[in-house]
Amino acid sequence: MKTLLSRLSNWSVLFIILLLLGGLLRLIDLTDEPLDFQPSRQLRNSLVAREIYYSVLPSATEEQKNLSQTFADSVGKYEPPVIESIVAYSYLITGGENIAIARIWLTIFWLIAGIALFDLMKRVVSPWSALIAMAFYFVLPFSVQASRSFQPDPLMTSAFVIGIYFLYRWSEEVSNEKTSWKFAILAGIFLGFATFVKIVIAFFVGAAAIALVLFTLGKNFYKSKQVWTMAVIMVIPALLYYVLLNQGRSTEYFFSWTVALINLITSTDFYTKWLAFLGILFGQTILFLSIAGALIAPPRMRCLLISLWIGYLLYGLTLPFQMYTHSYYHIQLIPIIALGLAVVLNPLVEFVASQNLVRRVGFIALVVGIMGFQSYVARSVLVAESFRHEPAYWSSVGEAIPADVNVIALTQDYGYRLMMYGWRKVQLWPLATDLSTTRNPDKDNAAKFDEITAGMDYFLVTAFGQLDKQPDLKKILDTYPIAIEGDGYILYDLRK
Repeated sequence: MKTLLSRLSNWSVLFIILLLLGGLLRLIDLTDEPLDFQPSRQLRNSLVAREIYYSVLPSATEEQKNLSQTFADSVGKYEPPVIESIVAYSYLITGGENIAIARIWLTIFWLIAGIALFDLMKRVVSPWSALIAMAFYFVLPFSVQASRSFQPDPLMTSAFVIGIYFLYRWSEEVSNEKTSWKFAILAGIFLGFATFVKIVIAFFVGAAAIALVLFTLGKNFYKSKQVWTMAVIMVIPALLYYVLLNQGRSTEYFFSWTVALINLITSTDFYTKWLAFLGILFGQTILFLSIAGALIAPPRMRCLLISLWIGYLLYGLTLPFQMYTHSYYHIQLIPIIALGLAVVLNPLVEFVASQNLVRRVGFIALVVGIMGFQSYVARSVLVAESFRHEPAYWSSVGEAIPADVNVIALTQDYGYRLMMYGWRKVQLWPLATDLSTTRNPDKDNAAKFDEITAGMDYFLVTAFGQLDKQPDLKKILDTYPIAIEGDGYILYDLRK
């Protein structure tokens, strides 16, 4: 008992405190609507989870089942509904839809991955250096926001981190056949699961697996049964879903987001925007320090980190538009940057440890101060705006629309808010966005007003900022009578 207490009196106690801090930050404003971060993506997952929930809820009416299925079918289903199913069945246990359920689950996953990441760091640096790097993983404001958001990416990243941990352990223990088999299977399961949850992580998984296998076994890797077992476990789940079962959606996504936008990578402006965007999310100094850590890490970790950065580069060149517009597409970088930071901080921490008490205390105070500030910023971002009024507003919009009519709308988040809170589905008028300009710079939607609105009875406007960006559309709508004008919305009658 005394030995245990002595162990818990050092860095392990601080890690537990850091773990608790990371968890508490992610549970702030727990029940607010999922509109605080990437609302369209979170609402999309909420609609899919609702459909699963009502499909198994004994008391659900046929209308609820049919509507929820219609809404879920209208969103892009590119990935298997893994986190949505977990959340939906949790709804069943806890008594109804509640966004807090999703946030709690995703926080748990992120914390578990953090434990694996911390142990991975301690295999190459001191626990104290690992603690400072883990603070980045737990309290960075972007990390707090992104890792609790209701979408596949936090679960994908958490599984990926755990899988990389077991892959690294396999590389260390390959000479011990019994132990290495265990780590090989666990690495295959978690990395395969991460790829199944969302296929984009395959760039990182493939790069890391190839690099560590070659580092560990060299050119004779193909003789290893463990390598082939890992490969099969990693590849089969994603192959079955994305290539065989969901080939149409996967092909659509590839042509829509890669082929159609690949010309972006030929412009220097793309790389400038990409780097600037990363600076906003992580800080460019932190980013380059982490890359420096990858270059000076011990051989095995250096091989892993460099391969992960290569995977990230290939990933970014394949999905160029998202690299400077979609913050959650960079969630995978959080643990990678933290690993590099642990390495680059280690010589500094060892130097500080050799200094006198005053200097050590000053350094600790600086680290604690930075952590405290980042934690405060993360907390402030979460409570800066409340979205609790949104359900009532969108419910009123849904009720204002006459029953059994066809409606086209200029509205937020692909109409997901109206489906989620107003239980109404509308056809969408095209938005004026950077994406639409990139894809069709010369397209004039207003000139095709009659064609786009053919068969529609009403035109709903809730996104007035978008209406201001489309003055020609505004002129056309002004020629139609207003059927209903409420607080924050206008319904135009296209029949008159």
